[in-house]
Amino acid sequence: MGRKVAVVGAGISGLAAAWQLVNDPAGPADLMVSVFEAADTVGGKLRLDTVAGVAIDVGAESMLARRPEALALVGELRLDDRVTHPAAVGAAIVSGGRRWPLPRGTLMGVPSDIEALRGLLTDGEVDRAAAEKISRTDADVAVGDFVDGRLGRAVTDKLVEPLLAGVYAGHSRAISLEVAVPAMFAAAREGRSIVELAGRVAAAAAENATPVFASLVGGLGTLPALLADALGHRGVQVRTSTTARALRPDGAGAWVLTTGPTTDAVDEVFDAVVLATPAAPTARLLADVAPAAAASLATVDYASMAIVTIALAGPAPDVLEGSGFLVPPTEALTIKAATFSSLKWPWLARAHPDTTFLRASVGRFGEVATLQRPDADLVDLALRDLATVLGGPLPVPVDTHVQRWGGGLPQYTVGHRSRIEAARAPAAGVATCGAAYDGVGIPACIGSGRAAAREVLAHLAG
Repeated sequence: MGRKVAVVGAGISGLAAAWQLVNDPAGPADLMVSVFEAADTVGGKLRLDTVAGVAIDVGAESMLARRPEALALVGELRLDDRVTHPAAVGAAIVSGGRRWPLPRGTLMGVPSDIEALRGLLTDGEVDRAAAEKISRTDADVAVGDFVDGRLGRAVTDKLVEPLLAGVYAGHSRAISLEVAVPAMFAAAREGRSIVELAGRVAAAAAENATPVFASLVGGLGTLPALLADALGHRGVQVRTSTTARALRPDGAGAWVLTTGPTTDAVDEVFDAVVLATPAAPTARLLADVAPAAAASLATVDYASMAIVTIALAGPAPDVLEGSGFLVPPTEALTIKAATFSSLKWPWLARAHPDTTFLRASVGRFGEVATLQRPDADLVDLALRDLATVLGGPLPVPVDTHVQRWGGGLPQYTVGHRSRIEAARAPAAGVATCGAAYDGVGIPACIGSGRAAAREVLAHLAG
């Protein structure tokens, strides 16, 4: 009888965990892995949908190329020939109702060249930023509060906020410096200049010839299905439309996982379990098994957002310059960013030269009312905001699509790392992973899943 491991959740973290389980040389030869996913498809926040007859990303569209985990997994899947990078075009930031070039050489919005901010910031705001007030702190603080004290509120409001919102859909004056920008937290503890830190990071990036971001030809949303197919060839069962309802010890060192509808629930025994679900469902599964871990996970809030995708007939209009723009919350706009997808991704423009795709994101943490509006209203809001920033209306779209991500992005509030520690290995033979722990980016989630797999393999070996 082989050893059995369950992976609950088939987002990229869970799929990466399953991949590690069946490919790790430390794993038992007779290992049997089953993946359970409540949705009818794998991938979580990586998803394709059809817009103007084209399958296009309606979730995450890119991954950090300078973190190794994602591209390493792509290489193991022998998909290197599908890796693609953004065009060498700049992004913009909106200030005072117009677009300004996004300053180069920033660290999560903290500039390495203060003088380059003139225009985007007023002269008085630039002078304040140039007079950095350096102090030390050992305690975790909010990113925005820290930058306020060092460089002034304008840098936070106009640079840090829109960049952090693009990652977390949250607010900089609530997000943990320790977890969100660890290099800056180290500078805070050591009493070093964060402007000089941004300069060193920018110099190191300039020496590194590799692009910052990557995707796959056909869209990043193709990755989960390709990974699930590869898992199937290695004997992994991936069961979609199957909800995990309960987890309990069997009294003999194994775990009983209850899945399926309440009227026809199924109990299966596993030697170990990886929980790759968001914080709330993980907390429910652990409530009786590991109350402290469940209580810790229950403190993690999530932000909801929506992606509005717009398809225009013909090549890109001249007003679409660069890869898109970010919107600080100080602007009187609803959207928080826009991406000119056909300009950003050369593969997309080559594959579909007669259609231009762009998308806008809506929603920050706590912005409930906007996301309660119908899809058609969100499309109209996005088009109006785009017209405001671009200086005139776009052509009438040939198709639009609204993808809602309810509770899509965990909020790393101050003290997150210390609170979440109890939930990492909540019980012998149970490991957790996903965006709620050490990073919301795709490489971080892949790394989290693989680390959880190694934990349960070590348990099985022990």
